[in-house]
Amino acid sequence: MSTGAGGTAAATVGNTPAAGTSGKGGTAAATAAPAPSNEGFERVTQALAVRGHPHVPRWLPGAVRTSQQAAEALGVAVGQIAKSVIFRRVADDRPVLVIASGDRRVDEQRVAARTGALARADAAFVKARTGFSIGGVAPLAHATEPVTLIDRELFRFDEIWAAAGHPNGVFRLHPADLEGLTGAPVADVTQPPAPADAAVAANAAPLPPAADLPRPAAPAG
Repeated sequence: MSTGAGGTAAATVGNTPAAGTSGKGGTAAATAAPAPSNEGFERVTQALAVRGHPHVPRWLPGAVRTSQQAAEALGVAVGQIAKSVIFRRVADDRPVLVIASGDRRVDEQRVAARTGALARADAAFVKARTGFSIGGVAPLAHATEPVTLIDRELFRFDEIWAAAGHPNGVFRLHPADLEGLTGAPVADVTQPPAPADAAVAANAAPLPPAADLPRPAAPAG
């Protein structure tokens, strides 16, 4: 559910909800497994407890390293997965965290317009600066405080899920909770939906009344 920035983000998927789900709110289908001792997971659990967050992180039976995997495991729409995308700010090497909706692709130019020039963040940078491995980067409890932006597209949903410090760890929250947990602003940081999605919506639209349809040209002569 997290990725270093630059190349094709593994957590960036299409806009189709996971099977058996629908738009807002989905029901979490996965059963929590007993959580082993893990420093990142425990750090996020403690940070959430200190902030009074009502939902304790859940340890899933299998790792969910992409938004698609997380959505399928939880029985929710892909867009309900709050993926963490890390960039490296050129000016000072500071990490930049974009918390984005799982069915949207982060627009690097939009992010850079708010943060300054950005560069790729490889796995080593992500681990060193956040304290988490790619696939488990949480929105909070980072080793180095990042510059953080929250994707406005997450607010399409009543309930979302984010990584909890490990690829097996997740926790439930409302989009507005991210503002309180991180102190970050909400911004337009993703690309518009792909043309294919717009085409599907157009095909689903009803035909206009017959009077509004273009008339065939009269035959010559």
